[in-house]
Amino acid sequence: MPPEPFFSGAGIDRADVLRADPAQVAELGRSASARQLAWRDGLPAIGDDGRLVWEGVSTPDLFLGLQDGEPRFSATEQPHSNARAAFDTMGTLAPADAPLFAAALSLAWWHSRHVFCANCGHDSVIERGGWSRRCPSCSAQHFPRVDPVVIMLAEHDGSLLLGRQPQYPEGRYSALAGFLEPGESIEAAVARELKEEAGIDVTEVTYTASQPWPFPSSLMIGCQARALGQELTVDFTELDDARWFTREEVRAALSGEADAAFLPPPRFAIARTLLDHWLNAQSTA
Repeated sequence: MPPEPFFSGAGIDRADVLRADPAQVAELGRSASARQLAWRDGLPAIGDDGRLVWEGVSTPDLFLGLQDGEPRFSATEQPHSNARAAFDTMGTLAPADAPLFAAALSLAWWHSRHVFCANCGHDSVIERGGWSRRCPSCSAQHFPRVDPVVIMLAEHDGSLLLGRQPQYPEGRYSALAGFLEPGESIEAAVARELKEEAGIDVTEVTYTASQPWPFPSSLMIGCQARALGQELTVDFTELDDARWFTREEVRAALSGEADAAFLPPPRFAIARTLLDHWLNAQSTA
């Protein structure tokens, strides 16, 4: 089995069969065991114990599913305008609650951006417990979408290519990434992004793992590729820098050594999962 990055996993029973019955969803909202997700500063609230905070049901706009058989809801909150505001709290979020955090935040983002029908511009209304919207004017139905993103490690002779973006903390390097374009396969997107951002050609693209990324609604598709050479042509409109790191430099960075060559991505990012997976594979090869 592939590694399971943060935000991944089953989360709770999404109970899709119940969404199509408004009366049943309403009845669940009146249940004594029903709870509604609390929000703080445009984000799902996280308690001191790292778990999501639940409260009594007041505005059950979104039916999130069943947790141990108990209904869970959320209001259609306006998410924080800066998604990266959540990053400081991610280190405290319990992994068991991360999939539900991701689902709730992505749904909130989607509803905040799809108040109006994309087909005719009329106000749309929530349906299926918050998992779709319908236009009462033209009858168009709209469903939450996920934006696929490839994120990849390129390897050559035991070294990894990593890059840094302008908004990264000082010293941080991470895997390169980019959105898939229409009519493009995952393998083609990996090769294109590495060519565009670093000027390298690659082969042997393989899948490693995926991660829902609720900032606002991406699916990160983690891959690895073999580079045909190490000569770089960095696109400085996309990156501040890109360079090759040896296995020992990667090991030192992931171990948190003070003199490490770079600062690795945080543990809740799939890039960290990819680095850990690559290093472990190298150690057992």
